Amino acid sequence: MDEASAKTSPEQYRLATAIFFFISGFGYSTWASRIPAITRQLHLDDAQLGTALLALPIGLMLTMPFTSWLLSRYSSRAVMLTGSIILSVILILIGFAGSYWQLIVLLLFFGSSRNLMTLSVNTQGVAVQALYPKSIMAAFHGVWSLACFAAAGLSIILVFFNVAPRYQFLFVSMALIGFTFYFINSTLHQPPLRNGRGPVYALPDKYLLKFALICFACMACENTMYDWCALYFQKQVNPDKTMSTVAYAVFLSAVTSGRVFGDSIVNRVGIKKVLKFSGIFIFFGLSFAVALPFTVTALLAYVLIGLGVSCVVPMVFSLAGKSKNMSSSSALASISTVGYMGFIIIPPLVGYVSKAASLRLSFGIVALFGPLIVYLVSKIGDENDQKITT
Repeated sequence: MDEASAKTSPEQYRLATAIFFFISGFGYSTWASRIPAITRQLHLDDAQLGTALLALPIGLMLTMPFTSWLLSRYSSRAVMLTGSIILSVILILIGFAGSYWQLIVLLLFFGSSRNLMTLSVNTQGVAVQALYPKSIMAAFHGVWSLACFAAAGLSIILVFFNVAPRYQFLFVSMALIGFTFYFINSTLHQPPLRNGRGPVYALPDKYLLKFALICFACMACENTMYDWCALYFQKQVNPDKTMSTVAYAVFLSAVTSGRVFGDSIVNRVGIKKVLKFSGIFIFFGLSFAVALPFTVTALLAYVLIGLGVSCVVPMVFSLAGKSKNMSSSSALASISTVGYMGFIIIPPLVGYVSKAASLRLSFGIVALFGPLIVYLVSKIGDENDQKITT
């Protein structure tokens, strides 16, 4: 830790780290909230959109070992700075994509930049978490969701005034780059993790596997909602384009609320109960959206789904960061490898099933990940309830 870092308080580290969670979330949601507009702009059908969306998690997954290697040789601050700048630049280019194949290539690189951000900012989060006696990880992810909500709110306004995505993406990206340079020196300067426990990159060990599978199931549901909830609402519930963006914002507000209050709930009742109810909420939320595709009921369903997915990943990441066999960055990369397979496999399949049958059937299939989460949580030892709160 350098001299400047030694004078920085835990509260300042926490604020600066939260800013980068905000940057990551705002950049991603700026793209996700304008998917319907990009779809119309490039005249894509559901299957084509599903294939294009596949490029983003593939780029993320392909970069996973490389990002873990970077974190073993450079500070998470440096990796986070690089990822933030690249993410912003690629976001600008997505807005100017003129063809289906250009979009696929750009989403591939967008996914890679997201991986640089995700692993580095969560490594920062785990390090700052170590400075506090109780859980704060859900709050960090709550900031990410708040950023997504804010970006969706901005999109609602710009959609109403028929502002093209390219101009929104350009303005947002320039602002995010400004925040990046302003706050980067206030983040925790960690030394490279090359001397950490275990290898730089490895698949989950026996201890981490259950958490990785839980992460897979939750990420499959969460990213399906990010990519498809606006289109589902527009096609199955209400054709008004503004209402579909409102539905996306409702989902994000529920995710944000769950993460804002998640730490206090976990510190009171334990991780297992939170994870079990998360699976239950996911199942009933998606089931209601399929069975009752009306404006009010679908919005209520989106609230349930948002609450369900809100705390699973931050709590799993927090547990992974306490692994005794790997460094925190290696453990996060390990479970992320399995977890992000949910991002890769499920959302594109939603598009393929939708084209072959219906989007409602796709959402019905995704609902089954809720009971899977409940089952996997039942296999976790009770000792893990204490690892969040100590």
